[in-house]
Amino acid sequence: MSYKILAINPGSTSTKIAYYEDDIKIFSESIDHDHKELEKFAKITDQFELRKKLVLQVVNHHNIEINDLSAVVARGGLIVPLKAGGYLVTEEMKNRIINGKVIPHASNLGALIADAISKPLGIPAYIYDAVSSDEMDDFAKITGLPEIKKESLCHVLNSKAMARKVAEDLGKSYKSCNFIVAHLGGGISISAHKQGRICDLIADDCGTFSPERAGSIPLVQMVDLCYSGKYTNKEMQKKIRGNGGLKALLDTSDAREVEQMIKDGDKNAEMIYYAMAYQIAKGIGNLSVVFKGNLDGIILTGGVAYSKMLTDWIKEYISFLAPVHILSGENELESLAFGALRILNGEEVAITYGEEEVISDKDER
Repeated sequence: MSYKILAINPGSTSTKIAYYEDDIKIFSESIDHDHKELEKFAKITDQFELRKKLVLQVVNHHNIEINDLSAVVARGGLIVPLKAGGYLVTEEMKNRIINGKVIPHASNLGALIADAISKPLGIPAYIYDAVSSDEMDDFAKITGLPEIKKESLCHVLNSKAMARKVAEDLGKSYKSCNFIVAHLGGGISISAHKQGRICDLIADDCGTFSPERAGSIPLVQMVDLCYSGKYTNKEMQKKIRGNGGLKALLDTSDAREVEQMIKDGDKNAEMIYYAMAYQIAKGIGNLSVVFKGNLDGIILTGGVAYSKMLTDWIKEYISFLAPVHILSGENELESLAFGALRILNGEEVAITYGEEEVISDKDER
């Protein structure tokens, strides 16, 4: 039986969609949103109707018969707690996104758009490998302050998909392998995959600085900065997530521009870019102890992994640990479609949201 799948990935300033027939991509397209238009909406969830309308316009433009769809799958938002894998979108999930305490992020719109398209067709809507999927060991979440626990937030979707791909190339199953995956994007997360489970990770605000994140900062200096009176809470949040890293240090978050600066002889840019590679390598080394020497591979993925300069520097530090595999790009639409396909083929079972996990009422930060 042939399955036809629409995949949707809402981001801060774009909505990416793709249409697959089984594992064959028929088309993919990115809808760019004018930030001024988005600023008109008081809440991110208020963008729902606009984004849904644009998605349907693109589907119609490509002459896709929407009534032939088998399923719609979307990027999972910041709902906690979730397990990794696929979830069936339910009324409880939608209510949680619209009325619950969730971190406001465009990815939360995925479930709402998928459900709105699928419901009139009588087909399932899924989210898959949400950012907030939690498979971590409990002891890995402990910090030195009882008020704060380490949270499971990383680029789950692409990291797991690339780990599955490398495992397949090695002739093994994902659940039989141990990998470290570094997702190199605007934010950088590094995750330890122990036999099919992300057992530990370094989130994008806990390790290396990145194109747009400040990364781990000496705490005493950070506390002083927060109480300096120069910044509001909102300004500090933006300073560490969005305006930090390369953007703060070099006034650009584009790795291609940084490389050009280096080629033009900018020694400061070279030192900063090298420092980012060095910190990525340290993060990978940090997580390597999780496997006690039994590591099958290290995977560098994400958009910044296209930078050979950066990945070569990283490899100089880590190649002694395990073979290094470079799978550039985000591949998130493919990851979504293939996840839905595994569910439709009966290789995986989708979880019904609200039935298999205890929904927490804590503030989802």
